[in-house]
Amino acid sequence: MAPILKSRTRPRRSGAVAIEYGFVLPVLLLFIFGIIDIGRLLWTFTTLSRATEAAARCAAVNSTACANAGLIQNYAVGEAWGLDVTAAAFTVTQPACGKQVSATYTFQFVIPWFYGTSTFGSANTMTLSTTACYPPQYP
Repeated sequence: MAPILKSRTRPRRSGAVAIEYGFVLPVLLLFIFGIIDIGRLLWTFTTLSRATEAAARCAAVNSTACANAGLIQNYAVGEAWGLDVTAAAFTVTQPACGKQVSATYTFQFVIPWFYGTSTFGSANTMTLSTTACYPPQYP
């Protein structure tokens, strides 16, 4: 009995998975790094917010450790754990609400986004700003 020959009319599928993987991989990596970037952005904003709140509270409550604007700014830098922020990023004012500390920070994304500071959206930075005001505490 003669062996049965395979039909040559059926298309071969070798390499199809590699091509499909090549189409899906960039989208998957963009999605994963996008999640990481948004997580970093939220963490940075939360840390900056917490540092301004702590500095405003220190300015209103602790008259020795936060006696002037320079000490308040240095205190805020110390409270911004993990951020590469300078004292110049924090401003101290005294409006009607009490002691107010404001901060601005330029966040650098890992991957370029459509949001940006340039006209064409090619920049991958975002300016974060936060303000905290604490009423004065009298003994």
